[in-house]
Amino acid sequence: MRPGSVRSRLLLAALLPVTLLAVLMAVVFVTVRVIDLEELHDQQFRSLARQLATASEYGLFSGNIVQLEVIAKGALLEADVQAVTILDAQSRRVIVVGKSSFLTHPTAGVRESLHLDNASGIDRVLQPVMETQVKLDDLFALDQGEDMRVPQVLGHVVIEFSHRSMHQRARNMVLVSGMVALGGLLFGYFLALLLGRGLIRPIDRVSDMIARIASGDLSARGEVLPHDPLRNVQQGLNQMAERLESGRDELDQRIATATLALRQKKEEAEAATLAKSRFLAAASHDLRQPTQALGLFVARLAQLSHPASTRQLVGHLEASVQALQDLLDGLLDLSRLDANAVQVQLRPFALADIFDPIRVSLTSVAADKGVRLRVRPTEVWVMSDPALLQRIVLNLASNAVRYTEKGGVLVACRLTGGGQQVRIEVWDSGVGIAPEHHEAIFTEFYQIGNRERDRSKGMGLGLNIVERTARLLGHKLQMGSRLGRGTRFCLEVPLVAPGTAAAQPVQPENRTFDDLGGILVLVIEDDALAREGMVSLLESWDCNVWVADGLSAALRGLNAGLVPGLIVSDYRLRGGENGIDTISAVRLACGRAVPACLISGDTDPTVIREANAAGLTLLHKPVRPAKLRSLVRRLADLRVQGGGVDLM
Repeated sequence: MRPGSVRSRLLLAALLPVTLLAVLMAVVFVTVRVIDLEELHDQQFRSLARQLATASEYGLFSGNIVQLEVIAKGALLEADVQAVTILDAQSRRVIVVGKSSFLTHPTAGVRESLHLDNASGIDRVLQPVMETQVKLDDLFALDQGEDMRVPQVLGHVVIEFSHRSMHQRARNMVLVSGMVALGGLLFGYFLALLLGRGLIRPIDRVSDMIARIASGDLSARGEVLPHDPLRNVQQGLNQMAERLESGRDELDQRIATATLALRQKKEEAEAATLAKSRFLAAASHDLRQPTQALGLFVARLAQLSHPASTRQLVGHLEASVQALQDLLDGLLDLSRLDANAVQVQLRPFALADIFDPIRVSLTSVAADKGVRLRVRPTEVWVMSDPALLQRIVLNLASNAVRYTEKGGVLVACRLTGGGQQVRIEVWDSGVGIAPEHHEAIFTEFYQIGNRERDRSKGMGLGLNIVERTARLLGHKLQMGSRLGRGTRFCLEVPLVAPGTAAAQPVQPENRTFDDLGGILVLVIEDDALAREGMVSLLESWDCNVWVADGLSAALRGLNAGLVPGLIVSDYRLRGGENGIDTISAVRLACGRAVPACLISGDTDPTVIREANAAGLTLLHKPVRPAKLRSLVRRLADLRVQGGGVDLM
């Protein structure tokens, strides 16, 4: 039986009053009986003492010691009698029978007395032996009243007795009373079990059913018996279980229907997303192809001499192409982040190495707007990727200058985190950002106050790229802003001890492109317009250009004796060919690792991963002429040095 269960509590409620009553009655009964036994014991020895006193009268009167001894020994045969002493009239001992515990006796009197000794447990009864008066029928007595004299005390009888038998009887009585009480408790226990079983069983059935319902078994039903004291409760539980089961079945049906509908909607959404992705991929590729050619033609056009009006028109063309390239580059950055193709290269470097270029690139832009730009000098070193960190800070500073109409922009740093971190801060006194936009501004294409999509205000990709790049580097990015007061962005970067001069950034060389003259460049491009623009731009750099629209044309040129110095190939070619496999085949035919780069209009993350795996530098269309020139020079240096193909 479990403690605290319903059955144990019912038994406790039934047995507790019975137990208290039985114990109380046993105590009262035993106490009264013990008192009665003590009184009866004392009366018994008083009576014995009286009998001895009567029997000893003649012996004391006549001095018959033998008779007195016989009487005393007869009294000694009684239970609990320890000793019998007979005293004469002068309280001298005449007869002592047994083991007397007292050397002296109390002063004898003419009355019976009882003396208790709790210390030794031996009590004494002192009974006087009185002279008997016999009336004589004497006719000659003148006055019988005068003939009666005061009885004389002939001596005393002292009986010493213990309470041993009385105590034994009391113990027996307590034992019997305890056994009777225990029997009554056992009887009450079994009676309570018998009577409580009729209530416990229904409660157990109800409890079991409730437990099954709680565990989810709504099909549980309890048997309703005619004489069940919880019959109404059991019926109510059965009805509740039926309603719950019915409700659950209905709910399961609704969930199944809703799940099916959601699955259909999900499949439709996935199909729509896939179709959209395919459309965007195709549209992006098709858009990048003519944009690539347009950029190359405009770059070639800008190299020619023109009158002032034409130069202004060419400048407008360059600005338009630049805006289009900025949009496509932002989309490319998102694609690279989605594809996990951004390689983080952590190293210690001086923070001034990224502050100084930011000051140089933004000072003129800030001055044109009438905004004061301050980049506070610093000598601290940090552990990060310098290229990615510079893009983050430059993006934040560019946004600050763009959205500040008056006041200033501050780029600075300070120590934090107990001297273990450097917090880079970008402050501005611009329009500020309302609290409801604080989280949304980090999402893609989200802009505040640019419903007309003015491209001079950006595209809404910068902060999303900043947040994702900071997360990639493991740097904590925070923002605080007050509407109409300005904004502050903070980026926490690990602090390191100053390093060696070898970690300083390499400054670009002021070189011309005359050293590219005579290099035979194999251009593999299937789009005629893009191919013509590439050829025109490379030839303007005094490169010898050999074009092919695929692998077959390239191999024919190799068979004709042409030996390329470097390869510039499009990724997507005719007939299902791709630039990675084509470059590999050309290198195999040449018998050496010809320096090469890959150009693609695809933003598919798979293309980025494949190019990285092949060790090829991937440029996305539209390619900026300056970036292409830098890469061609780098490839030319590898050709001259006989270097490998690891161009990343």
